[in-house]
Amino acid sequence: MRPWDAFAAAEAEVRAMVANPRWQGLPVPARAQFVAARVLVTPDGDRWLFGAHARWHLHDPADGRWHLAPPPRGTPARRTGHPAAVLPARVIPRGPDFAEEPGSTQAFVGPDVPGKLTEGIRGLLRAEERRSERDYPLSAFYDIFARDVPSTIAVIWGTIIWCSYAPAFDGNERLITAFGEYLRRPLPGDEWVRWLPAPPLLDLVTLVAERLRAGESRAALRLAALIADTAQILLSDPRFRPRALALLTMVEPTLRQPHLDDAAALRDDHAVRQAWLDRLPERLSRAVLVETDPATHFRHTVYDLVEALSFTTEPARAAAAFLADLSDSRALLPGHLDHRLRRAYEELAKAGLTGTSAAETTQPEGMAVRTPPPYPWRAEPPGTGAYAVPASRTGAMNAAGAIETGAHLLPQTGAHAVPQTGAHAMPQTGAHAVPRTGSHAVPEPRVYEGRQPAGEGGVETSGSSDAASGSGVEPPDRSTAAAVLGAAYAVGLAWGRVTGARVPERGFAGSAALVHRLIPERDDMHS
Repeated sequence: MRPWDAFAAAEAEVRAMVANPRWQGLPVPARAQFVAARVLVTPDGDRWLFGAHARWHLHDPADGRWHLAPPPRGTPARRTGHPAAVLPARVIPRGPDFAEEPGSTQAFVGPDVPGKLTEGIRGLLRAEERRSERDYPLSAFYDIFARDVPSTIAVIWGTIIWCSYAPAFDGNERLITAFGEYLRRPLPGDEWVRWLPAPPLLDLVTLVAERLRAGESRAALRLAALIADTAQILLSDPRFRPRALALLTMVEPTLRQPHLDDAAALRDDHAVRQAWLDRLPERLSRAVLVETDPATHFRHTVYDLVEALSFTTEPARAAAAFLADLSDSRALLPGHLDHRLRRAYEELAKAGLTGTSAAETTQPEGMAVRTPPPYPWRAEPPGTGAYAVPASRTGAMNAAGAIETGAHLLPQTGAHAVPQTGAHAMPQTGAHAVPRTGSHAVPEPRVYEGRQPAGEGGVETSGSSDAASGSGVEPPDRSTAAAVLGAAYAVGLAWGRVTGARVPERGFAGSAALVHRLIPERDDMHS
């Protein structure tokens, strides 16, 4: 019999109240009183409230703010009173916000995109690739695709990447390699992971609005239909589903009323974007927070990261180690964190271990040149005194699968940042297509004797040392590792939306050990 969990009990009570049809009709003070009566306090004095967006909030004793934060489930807690009058309205459940689907934080590394989904997208590409670029010019994504590629291809790509929670894809992933022949330059990343920039909704809107302004309403309708068709296919994967459903909801009214956005398009692209966002019901609002409220979206991604790290003994410290990779020259980050995360992050800051990816300089293995903070797990060597880390390839593969020596998809040492929004500049490398599935060679392992080399982000430790962050726990399986990888990358992308900070195209220094754990275990790489 499972032990009683105070957090699970309080959550169940609040969910039952919010599900009552009368809840939305209650005035805010009444709803606040019901929620305040179920605040929990843990032995360390922390106060926890299950509130808006069906997520937990932690009270900051220093300034009285409530921060999004997953609770320490299994920790003893007792119910305590809290003044309902001082609860901010933003933490009180409204009702529709509890219907939001959280989706999955997994990156597209490890667990593959389902074959049926991939074939559906490839079918759309085959049907649209012969359209003329004169009828469907590239008004967005022109830094990604060759000039003779029609916008029908670009709109399928943009929908996929915008809908993905964390667009970090396996370098051998069929869904992404399907676009190889259309690309202007190789995608950023290496032969293991492609860390793709997340386009803003405005890029998708621009493709449609440009055709409306040109008087080509049928072409605009075709592009909108392709967005809807692509989103419909993406619904089958939880890593795409929340945003795919939101995008489908925004576009479908245009398909029913072809001239619905004509007036907005004559003003500008931003007016069309706002018209799309205005169509969303509140139950889908969290899926577009990245567009409407970047700061709150960032806090949700931090929540996801801490939750993905729940297998560690100290999730807050583990999450702080990943947050240390963020570039924060204006010292804005601590103000977005709850007091537990803030303490852990400030410990790393005092040790000079924050901003470890700010220089965006990597060694060939993707490890940080600077020594980053200790991470919450260590990569255990497969045998006594040895730890194998795959070496990088010696050449890049072209579209036909032939190795081109000297044309490395692996970025060279230096600053190769990809802007978070707007232009998506790609590194200038020799090959002009991502490697095709089936031609992805397994690199030979490099074996280090005696001590563990860069486990997580380049930290060298002896084979018998304990993880300095309070947990020697490794992700228990590929799905968990992929969830941490995806959540960490989503945090970086969200932080870029808040501050304009660039995200290194190799991901974070702290992601290296996760990638090493995920990729060698892929089933299709042992054939």
